[in-house]
Amino acid sequence: MRRRWYLYLPLFTIWGFAYVRLFIDPTPRVPILVNWTPSLPYHVALMQFQQHPVARGDLIVFAFAGEAKSHYAGLRGQPFFKRVRGIPGDVVTVIERTVFINGEPVGQAKTRTFDGHPLAPIAPVVIPPDHFYVQGIGPNSFDSRYRESGLVRADQVLGVVVPIF
Repeated sequence: MRRRWYLYLPLFTIWGFAYVRLFIDPTPRVPILVNWTPSLPYHVALMQFQQHPVARGDLIVFAFAGEAKSHYAGLRGQPFFKRVRGIPGDVVTVIERTVFINGEPVGQAKTRTFDGHPLAPIAPVVIPPDHFYVQGIGPNSFDSRYRESGLVRADQVLGVVVPIF
């Protein structure tokens, strides 16, 4: 190892960036984002840092601030990559565990997380000004269907993204 210590530099660099992102500042600083989860079909996207009004159907990146950060400290401020399904003034209702926006079903809320924590569906609400209902496409996406995630405030939005692939 002493003779080839320089071969470990990329590994230590990646660990250093991961540590900073997880524990110090999770805000994306580069315009290319990578999505490792199956919550959206896109794996690489270009982030637009310019602030413009968020519209229904936009893909956004936002800093997580939901109730779940009390169970999972690593979620605090982590960037989430989701599609905007509900905008201010839309009506969110829940029948059994099916979530509706303006009467249209948008998803089924699961009862538990993968590690067993109980999940409650979002409470029925009219989306207030400067808030958004966001959702991934997968049934296992952790999004606004759940009270533990909740609605996203406009000040949490880091930018709108354009999928590359």
